[in-house]
Amino acid sequence: MSWNDTVKELTCCLSKLRVTSGNTPIDVEAGFKSLCCTSRDLKLRGGTVFLVGNGASASMASHVAADLAKNAHIRTEVFSDLALITAVANDISYDQVFAEPLQRRMHPGDMLVGISSSGNSPNVINAATKARELGGEVITLTAMAPDNRLRKLGSLNFYLPGKTYGLAESGHAAVLHHWIDMMVADYMG
Repeated sequence: MSWNDTVKELTCCLSKLRVTSGNTPIDVEAGFKSLCCTSRDLKLRGGTVFLVGNGASASMASHVAADLAKNAHIRTEVFSDLALITAVANDISYDQVFAEPLQRRMHPGDMLVGISSSGNSPNVINAATKARELGGEVITLTAMAPDNRLRKLGSLNFYLPGKTYGLAESGHAAVLHHWIDMMVADYMG
């Protein structure tokens, strides 16, 4: 595959971004506006945005948390402490590495952003379920299969029809950076 083919494939994938509010399809721009409005309200209340994912999605969660905190002045948290992850994985179960600390740190009205290329990562699904139980707002970013489990748990869901991890992860990075840019513009404006 040539570079131009890769660019075309990613562009096509991004152009097919689908957003749902619960299970109801909404316009992509309306989805981003809703996300920014919720984020702005959370920021004014002093709430926290928790971001979770595995592998590249964990790196993305950490990167976005740093950018939102530094540039948009939003309180963020990621569960990337190795001691915390290994203790929960060893003593409880790896599928609880996000839900367990979320249980102790999330307050009603906080936000969880769950990032999963497949949308079927048990630890991200458990975090989304726990966040809903705690009264948190759940935002999901998924790809691959449109009927993935995580996409059904969010109050706002961003789905890309990328069939490879490269397309899913690159597309999710674009979606997350667009959100950051909108929040920074709001903060600066």
